Amino acid sequence: MMHLKLGEVDAVVVSSAEAVAQVMKTNDLTFATRPGTPTQDIAGCGGRGIIFAPYGDHWRQMRKVCIVELLSSMQVRRMESIRPEEVGNLLADIATAAAARNSINISEKMMELSNNVVSQAVFGGRFTQQDEYIHELDVVLTLLGGFCLVDLFPSSRLARWLSFGARRMKKSYGRMQRIIADVIEERKAARAAGDGASSTDDEDLLDVLLRLQNDDSLGFPLTTKSICAVLFDIFSGATDTTGTILEWAMSELVRHPETMFKAQLEIRKVLGQDRTIIKNSDLGNLHYMRMVIKEVLRLHLPAPLIPRMARMDCKIMRYELLKGTTILINVFAVSRDPKYWKHPEAFLPERFENNNLDYNGTHFEFTPFGAGRRQCPGMLFGASTLEITLANLLYHFDWVLPGGASPESLDMSEKFGMTVGRSSDLQLIAIPRGCIKHM
Repeated sequence: MMHLKLGEVDAVVVSSAEAVAQVMKTNDLTFATRPGTPTQDIAGCGGRGIIFAPYGDHWRQMRKVCIVELLSSMQVRRMESIRPEEVGNLLADIATAAAARNSINISEKMMELSNNVVSQAVFGGRFTQQDEYIHELDVVLTLLGGFCLVDLFPSSRLARWLSFGARRMKKSYGRMQRIIADVIEERKAARAAGDGASSTDDEDLLDVLLRLQNDDSLGFPLTTKSICAVLFDIFSGATDTTGTILEWAMSELVRHPETMFKAQLEIRKVLGQDRTIIKNSDLGNLHYMRMVIKEVLRLHLPAPLIPRMARMDCKIMRYELLKGTTILINVFAVSRDPKYWKHPEAFLPERFENNNLDYNGTHFEFTPFGAGRRQCPGMLFGASTLEITLANLLYHFDWVLPGGASPESLDMSEKFGMTVGRSSDLQLIAIPRGCIKHM
């Protein structure tokens, strides 16, 4: 454990699985809230959403809505048709580029796929001003991932005046709210005209939220601003994270051709010949591919530091922590600690063979999606998109670097934001299955 003084903020970094377990399990209720910062207050719309909301009745009710309504079995079934459709569009674009022997910007394609899957889930398709919304979302997430002066000196008027990033974030978030408010009004007008979902079975996530807006059982008003905040959480949690993990998965596989071949061999053997779009229901026996995904998550965590805040005085690893102390859970360090991982810097999916290590939050040396009360509620949603996309990419195509470059030459440097992505876009050549010998 390490104490840091970040401006006016007292922070403690925990970097061992034992300390992580004490924060996320033993003292989970004590650390069930997020540190409140001025920029997070902007992105969380004053605590109206889920991700940045402080622990309390509002957060509990919103998380319940997320799990019971937004991620219900009914919505999961809806997604079973959405993902194959969007993956099919992706494969068609790749096939066109492959026929022309053009390189493909995998980073761009993975982010586009993630955005479209979430748009389908939330709105039933692409929505007006989607590109502008995604652009402003990128601005907000980039600013959130950095250090803003007002977050370090929250009591300082000078720091507030000098925090251009916070003002830029507020401007972008305001634009996002206006875009979603317009979509909500359009949907309400369609419902009033009898052109909405015919039953709850046909509802997209926006329909669910609008239905709950008229439900008095929540215990608080679900305003348009609250809906905007929830949709921000869904887009930021599901698009940026999923797209980033997919680009890292393809990066690691291209850099390790023997691993990619092994994964492709399993997928093609299990699924047989002449498949078109692989669905999530087809993926039950792809054990090695799932090991690949786990290893990608170990090396390329969606969020290398997970923030929590002490709601009361407590003790962690013999150290007394005061109420209000910010805790930074260094999952990056834990996931590369040789105490828990043999050859921690190496990409070795086989390390997950014949063990029960999973990312469900019960193994504290491997918590890419967090654990406890604040664990990511959309974890299974994101994992399903990861699996179906990667399976289709490896089943239908072989992949090489442009210009015959060697796998070892691939730049793996990182850039930091809300998630840690590649510093440069991943460009690859796709070769339709069975054609590599002719290239």
